[in-house]
Order: sequence, then structure tokens, then C-alpha cells
Amino acid sequence: MKKVGIVMGSASDMPVVKKAIDTLAAFEIPFEVHVFSAHRTPVEARDFALNARKNGFGVMIAAAGMAAHLAGAVAANTTLPVIGIPCKSTNLDGLDALLSTVQMPSGIPVATVAIDGATNAAILAAQILALSDDALADRLDAKRARDAEGVLAKDAEIAAEFNK
Repeated sequence: MKKVGIVMGSASDMPVVKKAIDTLAAFEIPFEVHVFSAHRTPVEARDFALNARKNGFGVMIAAAGMAAHLAGAVAANTTLPVIGIPCKSTNLDGLDALLSTVQMPSGIPVATVAIDGATNAAILAAQILALSDDALADRLDAKRARDAEGVLAKDAEIAAEFNK
């Protein structure tokens, strides 16, 4: 199975990124995690992206706040799918990161999840990898079924309490 490469612009993004790590681990997807800044370590970020395919990666996840150029910098240096996680910051509540991540020029796509949406980034990465991995597709289907069962159980609880 291909690995997922996870990069974050700062170690302060780890509480958000941890949700992606936990989700990938639950799906038994191998991954690597690094801190590379598009601005402070541009050479390292570029090299990681340039070598991602030959190093066994199938999808990249890039998490960053504020100016949030990391996902775009990664996408500019690989043709692998890149998923951006805009991280919430204190100044603009993550809107700055969201706009920086989602507004990519034509030809350099970045799939962007919600602000702090690391779980969905990992699930999207899993769905991409599942295109060529039936066992992973089955695990995704099972999770979706468990999630639906959880919602229906809550519906039954609420209906029993209020629908008399």
C-alpha cells in the first residue's frame, strides 16, 4: 500500500494533525509526518514533495495556518494528490488559511477540507488510496456503516424521549 505523507508548517499544528494521524492509523494506512515550512524551510518542503512518489507516497496532506502556502508549495512540486488542511489561527480564526489553501492557480490543484478538518483529510486520502485497494475500500465501507448506525441509535433515543 502507498503511504500518506503528512507535512505541517509548524509543530503548533500537531493537535490538528494528530486527528489525521489517528484516522490513518485506524485504517491501517502507513504514513510519515514532518514539519516543513513553505517559508522557513522551503528547500526541505520542496525536496520532500519532489521525491514523494519515488519514496512510496500515494497522497500528500499539508496542514498550515495563517498564510498557509504549504499545500500549494507541495502541490507545485508533485503530481500526487494533495489535500490541504487550513488550520485555525488567532487573528482571523482560520479564514486566512482557508482562502490561502483553496485559491490555487489552474494546473496546481489542492483538495481543501474544512478549517481544522484533519479527520476528513485522512478519510479523503484513504478514499483515494482505496481506488486500488479493495481491502481498504471495505474498511471505509464498514466505517460508513458504523457511523450510520451511530446516528440511527441517537435518532431512536431522541425519538423515544420526545415523540410520544
